[in-house]
Parts: sequence; structure tokens; C-alpha cells
Amino acid sequence: MTQATSPISPLRQRMLDDMRMRKLAPKTQSNYLRAVQRFAGFLGRAPSRVTGEELRQFQLSLVDAGLSPTALNGTLSGLKFFLEVTLDRAALAQKLRPVRVPRTLPVVLSPQEVARLIAGAGNLKHRTALSVAYGAGLRASEVVNLKVGDIDSERMALRIEQGKGRKDRYAMLSPLLLERLRTWWRVAHAQGKMLDGGWLFPGQNVIDPMSTRQLNRAVHAAAANAELDKRVSMHTLRHSFATHLLEQKVDIRIIQVLLGHKKLDTTALYTHVATELLRTVISPLEATRSG
Repeated sequence: MTQATSPISPLRQRMLDDMRMRKLAPKTQSNYLRAVQRFAGFLGRAPSRVTGEELRQFQLSLVDAGLSPTALNGTLSGLKFFLEVTLDRAALAQKLRPVRVPRTLPVVLSPQEVARLIAGAGNLKHRTALSVAYGAGLRASEVVNLKVGDIDSERMALRIEQGKGRKDRYAMLSPLLLERLRTWWRVAHAQGKMLDGGWLFPGQNVIDPMSTRQLNRAVHAAAANAELDKRVSMHTLRHSFATHLLEQKVDIRIIQVLLGHKKLDTTALYTHVATELLRTVISPLEATRSG
């Protein structure tokens, strides 16, 4: 006997339609729905007739619950979409006040630490995937969504389809990275772990890509094996890629393009962690040396 599923309320269905009509990413839709569900739970009723005071009290409850600024703003974004689009109450949505997110410097590995991290990965697939993340500056989601056909050895580039912001771009492909990719391709094909034209890094089932969760577990295990005393994630490799290019005096606008950043300000963050550049600057204190 199958269990009957609960019918979707007209309000929820309208919000689902609004998000689908705007082609929001599945993860964004899920986050927005979760935000409205949380608000409905706070109200104890359907949020169709919400007041400005109730919005104020809800935001205070989020602060009191200890939500991080990022999580709080994410919840408010979902609620703002619901108010502005689904309820058509844009004026009410203006009462939501996002909080300032503290800007922290990213963790960056030295080139030697990156080499130890990659060597510490448990198998060839993981070592190659980490090499791609660092060698091309890709996000974890971009690494796992690569297909064999995205490797352009003639132009020495990797095609990134629908990266963050649903934008296509090309990433750099160095000779060493191409060599590692070819080694992985030969081994994976010989073992029947990769389909022709399929995913570059398949999951346990070759018809599916490896998940970002699996990749994150792999980088954490590699960091432990390498005995790194820094907090490492997949994004650490991307941060390190950008910082090392900046230290090699690559133009920051080129780095912006390689990373797929929309704003130069985002890329400029790496100027604060490029310690090799700091060493080349002569302090004005040196001019006070007595002859």
C-alpha cells in the first residue's frame, strides 16, 4: 500500500512556478523554499498576510538564534523573493535588512604544500581532480561537471559549461595538467571506469559524475595524509591558484577572467594574501637607516 503524499498548497505552487519561470538553480529554489518554511513556522500559519512587524520580529529571532551573517542573509533573500515576486508586495520586502558579512582572508597554501596535498590524495582519480582544481582554478562543482570533450588540447584550454552565474568560460590547461589528465584517461578507460565522451571524473556509477561531497571528502583526507596544519577545503586550491598567479605578477584582470569573477573587487581580495608581493616592497623605514 502506497502512502498518499500531501497536496501542495496553492501558495507554495505559485512560488515554485515563479522560481521555475525565472529558471532559478535547483539549489537556489531549495534554499528559498526552506527560508519561507522557516518563516511560516515562526508565524504558525501561512505567510500570505504577513505584516512589517512580523518581518521585524522574524529577523530578530534569526539574530537571537545565532545564525551567521551569511546564513541570515540567505534566509532573507529567499523571503524577499517570496514577498516581491509571489506575493507582489515589494514595498514590504524593503523592510528586510541584510546584515554586513565580515570579510575574512582566505586560507592559502604554498606551492610546496599544494604538491604535498595532491600527493596525499588516496587514488589517481582524486589526485587528478585536485590537480585540475588547483591547475585551472576551478570550483568543486566545475571540476565534477567536466566531461572528456571539455578538454581542448589544441587550444590548451578547459571548457567550463554553465559555471557560477550560468556562464560558460574557458580555463587554462597547462602541459603538466594535460599530461596528468591523459594518464588518468588511459587508466580509467583500461579499467572501464570512464565512458567515451562521458564524465571526466565519474562517480561509482560511470553514468553519473562524482559528487562535490565526495570531492570534499577526498581533499580533507588528502590534507590529513599530508599533515597540513591549515584548514583546507576544495576552495583553498582555487584561492591558492589565484594568489600564486598574482605573485607571479600575472595581470589581475587576467586572473579575474580565469576565475570567472563578475567583479574585479572579488579578485582584488587576493592582493591581501599574496605575501611574495609584500616581500618585494621596500618599507619607508629603510630610508631612515643612518649612513
